[in-house]
Amino acid sequence: MTDMDVEALVREAVANAAARAGAAGQKRLVAITAEQLLATEFPPREMLLGPWLPSKGLAMIYGRRGLGKTHVALGIAWAVATGGTFLRWRAPAPRRVVIVDGEMSGESLQARLAEIAGDAAGVATLARIRIIAADLQERSINLAEEADQRALEPYLAGADLVIVDNISTLAPYGRENEAESWLPMQTWGLAQRRAGRTVLFIHHAGKDGAQRGTSRREDVLDSVLALREPPDYQPAQGARFCVHFEKARGFHGREAEPFEAAFGAGGWTTRDLSDADMERAVALRGDGLTMREIADAMGTSKSRVDRMLKRADEKREPNEA
Repeated sequence: MTDMDVEALVREAVANAAARAGAAGQKRLVAITAEQLLATEFPPREMLLGPWLPSKGLAMIYGRRGLGKTHVALGIAWAVATGGTFLRWRAPAPRRVVIVDGEMSGESLQARLAEIAGDAAGVATLARIRIIAADLQERSINLAEEADQRALEPYLAGADLVIVDNISTLAPYGRENEAESWLPMQTWGLAQRRAGRTVLFIHHAGKDGAQRGTSRREDVLDSVLALREPPDYQPAQGARFCVHFEKARGFHGREAEPFEAAFGAGGWTTRDLSDADMERAVALRGDGLTMREIADAMGTSKSRVDRMLKRADEKREPNEA
């Protein structure tokens, strides 16, 4: 079946459902047979940012305050708008992005976006990014309320990606630890997906490092990324964190492995967590710690520390030779 066949199938199913609904105002459900489903040729699902952010998808990134979530959100927005790269991810083509920010001041957003764009900020690229900042509104935005959802809708026309930064400020609906408080946002997110848009939610982690509030949010999400502090993290290091894929629908293996990312004078850098752990073990050995003390400090086993140190020595020996 072609894409037009899909549309015809849906129209037929809706018409049949309407005929069966009977009384005016009765809720209608659409049903198709397994034969129709298997015979339907759906258009392929594309990636906005491979491998974890698909078109018509829902995803979430969460982490502790001050770890760099907004930095990451803006980096993702720029990569998707330019068809470029960010960290270890690539956007295959330029797309339109809407950023709904509920926390940053207008000046801070301006400074961060200017830092990301640099001299490469072409007019076409900038036109593909639309920003709705709470700091510039007459009142706060609450996307858990239908009125605010309707107010936002005109600005989403033509958008491929909507970034909601962040849930705590843009959906302060009830108590965060109640699953029901997420339902209005889940309904809105699913509506965006049906409209052909991808939504990326940014969220805070609690004191225990887990996402704040209900884990029910993950039920409909394609991907969940957790940003966590490295064991040896120091606040003076700024944006430095480990990226862990807690939910990875549609990809696995090397693409789903965790890694460390850091922002410095030269921009963003990444490295495998195994390399980061190895370098930390070497540094602790240089401080005079024993194998057991290194294992305790890193929260791992002596045998793993031994393997890391041997690998570090093997990598160093050819260079010394």
